[in-house]
Amino acid sequence: MKQRIVTAVIAASVFLPIVIYGRWPFLVLTYILATVGLFELIRMKRISLFSFPSIVSFLALWLFLYPYEHMINIWILVVGLFLLLIYTVISKNAFTFDDVAFMIVAVLYVGVGFYSFVQVREAGLSYIFYALFLIWATDSGAYFVGRAFGKRKLWEHISPNKTVEGAIGGVLCALVVVSVYEWLSPFAPSFLMLLIATVILSVFGQLGDLVESAFKRHYGVKDSGAILPGHGGILDRFDSLLFVLPILHLFYLIA
Repeated sequence: MKQRIVTAVIAASVFLPIVIYGRWPFLVLTYILATVGLFELIRMKRISLFSFPSIVSFLALWLFLYPYEHMINIWILVVGLFLLLIYTVISKNAFTFDDVAFMIVAVLYVGVGFYSFVQVREAGLSYIFYALFLIWATDSGAYFVGRAFGKRKLWEHISPNKTVEGAIGGVLCALVVVSVYEWLSPFAPSFLMLLIATVILSVFGQLGDLVESAFKRHYGVKDSGAILPGHGGILDRFDSLLFVLPILHLFYLIA
């Protein structure tokens, strides 16, 4: 526990000032986080870091993350897809169609989440802190309510410690924290819509956590990485945000 707290304090002391400042340091931070996240997925799949598919995937991710206009990002992924498909022929199916699908989904999973991180930051600090508070409240509420009242397993084969009661407690805790945040620093055009969005995002955040757990169970690893002592890898810490941020970005565009 002590190691987790020390790591969290150090990470927050680096992460939050850069998020607040924004601009190019924030973009650089996003690129670093996304790169490490993709590396963790590729390592789970046991594909060589210096192989042609890995190099193509990293290049596709880096190009995808840049805030282009006119949907250039999609065409970057299409080019990457074609290159990987061609490589299945060159490698005589040593690198298979299934491997291509994994690499493209990995780039999309990491890329869309961190691309949305940049876009939500551009929308304003209020939205970024809303997402951070929401995830923190959901995770904390799910943990403490689950420990105190949890009886029914939420998804035992994927994450044995999570309970239905904890999941509900996470949503309720998120609603309380977000309501206080809105009261102290109003930013939402409609309080009712904010509450509805909070419920949806809290649920998606918990689903993101379960998806990451499913990855790890499928590939037989405890943590996605070890870059954060006591916490695991980047994907272990950003699994919920990778689901929440794209939905929050969509809500912002619609509003």
